[in-house]
Amino acid sequence: MKQIGLYIHLPFCIQKCRYCDFPSWAGREDLRTPYLNALFSELDSYRTEQDNLQVNTIFLGGGTPTLFDGEILVQILEKCKEIFHVKEEAETTIECNPGTTDRGELEILARGGFNRLSIGLQAWQDHHLKNLGRLHNCRQFQETVDWAKQAGFLNISADVIFGLPGQTWKEWRETLEKTAATGITHLSAYSLKIEEGTVFHQWQQQGKLQEMEEEQERSLYHRGTALLRELGFYQYEISNFARPGWESRHNLNYWRNGEYIGCGSSAHSFFKSIRRGNVSDIEQYIQRMKSGQSVIDFWEEIDTHTEVFETLMLGFRLNEGIDKKAFQYRFGFSLNERYGETIEKLKSQGLLMEDAQALRPTSLGLDFQNRIAMAFIN
Repeated sequence: MKQIGLYIHLPFCIQKCRYCDFPSWAGREDLRTPYLNALFSELDSYRTEQDNLQVNTIFLGGGTPTLFDGEILVQILEKCKEIFHVKEEAETTIECNPGTTDRGELEILARGGFNRLSIGLQAWQDHHLKNLGRLHNCRQFQETVDWAKQAGFLNISADVIFGLPGQTWKEWRETLEKTAATGITHLSAYSLKIEEGTVFHQWQQQGKLQEMEEEQERSLYHRGTALLRELGFYQYEISNFARPGWESRHNLNYWRNGEYIGCGSSAHSFFKSIRRGNVSDIEQYIQRMKSGQSVIDFWEEIDTHTEVFETLMLGFRLNEGIDKKAFQYRFGFSLNERYGETIEKLKSQGLLMEDAQALRPTSLGLDFQNRIAMAFIN
């Protein structure tokens, strides 16, 4: 039976953050019910596939899923379990933002089968949160973690951002130390990227905002990584850190280039060697599902050459690197046979290391992951 991940996109939020280019929208509460009807219809379309599939992980993301009532979110999870063979011990994650949920809703979610909570914090300091366009404060984050633990969540993750305009090492250290002290088990730490179409990009074009110098940004990254190690969080991916045993199984499937199905507007899938993405516009998604049209906006067939490269590119984001036996079983040839010269060159540059089991990026290699990937494609 094929093992896959399942992603469900709920694209509603209260306010669009100034740095966010994710497919999410504020002020469209009127579309929530028709959107759910469309989402359930899309899930129903997989009934014919389910006999050969087992879902290992489910992730409800957004947007802000916890804008929906807890009972509705549990209904979505139950619908997934109705359509697919969901592994009994599957990891089931739901995203939330502080201030959008409470103890009662979190108890409903935990009782209803969710076992992992991912909370968007971004920064500990309220002035940075305000500048980012966030609507919560650090006290509300602490409350959310406390409520989640009281509700029975053992697996709690937080998202934070470094490289913020004007951010100092002292502030970044405080964010990491105080977030870790709340008792979370997982931390995702992302560098701020200013994307087109965002308020931050507009401010940058107007000269109102300046990106952090790369040298300073890299310093925050390396010092933060070392600090997290001291705090008991080991780095298992370029931007992800966990207490031992609490890695994100859903995201590991992505980085190992595993198969997954995405449902909802703008959701992406990689399934049966096809990559596809749904239409982003919520109203188009609803209308197409209602009229029986396909919601797929684009698709491409992934040939073996591309799949090999993407497996390497994604795998070298992980500290575990590429398992040599698993790679050979998947593609029918060994890494050393095909890429021996490239591997030796990258090892001599201090970017890769190798043992009997795997080919792994060094700490320097994680900084130059794109260079490693391009060496293999060239």
